Amino acid sequence: QLVESGGGLVQPGGSLRLSCAPSGGTFGSSAVAWFRQAPGKEREFVAAISWNVGSTLYKNSVKGRFTISRDNAKNTVYLQMNMLKPEDTAVYYCAVDMGRTYLPRTESYEYDSWGQGTQVTVSS
Repeated sequence: QLVESGGGLVQPGGSLRLSCAPSGGTFGSSAVAWFRQAPGKEREFVAAISWNVGSTLYKNSVKGRFTISRDNAKNTVYLQMNMLKPEDTAVYYCAVDMGRTYLPRTESYEYDSWGQGTQVTVSS
């Protein structure tokens, strides 16, 4: 079970930092990703990071605005979101790909364990 935190209401152009940690155990040597789902839309990939932080992937529309990172000592993965836009409004989920250590993947079906999500609302 994963636990996300850090969501909330922010004005356009603002920032939020999401956190994700296992409620028990560790991420091990697994890649971790963030996905999001807006009302009436399918869940979509946002960003992913390899175990050793050597590889990251981003959805094109968030490149340059979002940064995924992880602190393996703290067993936590972060998503720093800057220059937020109304279209970033969604429930954000973190997920673990236990079958992949390096070269993270972007398809949700590859991910084994998910959190309950945290709401991010960008509105003036």
